[in-house]
Amino acid sequence: MSATYANKVVVAGFGSEYRHDDGVGPIVAERAVAEMPLSNNVGPLSDPLDLLGVWNNAELVIVVDAVNSGAPVGTVQMLEVDVGGVSEFEFDAEPVASLSSTHGIGLAGVLRLARALGQAPRRLVVVGIEGERFDLGTGLSELVESATNQAVREVVNLIKEAERCA
Repeated sequence: MSATYANKVVVAGFGSEYRHDDGVGPIVAERAVAEMPLSNNVGPLSDPLDLLGVWNNAELVIVVDAVNSGAPVGTVQMLEVDVGGVSEFEFDAEPVASLSSTHGIGLAGVLRLARALGQAPRRLVVVGIEGERFDLGTGLSELVESATNQAVREVVNLIKEAERCA
């Protein structure tokens, strides 16, 4: 099934401000969109299923989330997801498969569903910030807080790149 892309950019921040570093996704997404205003900013989101309907046929979707991949705390990682070829086995083999660990269906499952419906985005980039604390409580750990500026710059650069290509 083919899709018509609406040349829109969607930025989604996942996480809960009540689980320490898990709240970094919405913080970064909000700050990035404050610098590069978008009409399609969404977040904070608690589940990847929330993207259905919002990201339909978007040119670019940027998902910002805390990750626990074993990298040093505060590391900002970017993963370009092959939206045309994600199978359950391929995505689960990736080192950032933990992106779906705290959410119901997971990002890969939502992407497969969107593709089946002909509503998948053209491009999907995950910006992950390595977290330290995911227990109950508020406030980011020091290293995660320090990484937010870099993560915001990465998101803003992705938005600018998408606008140049539009």
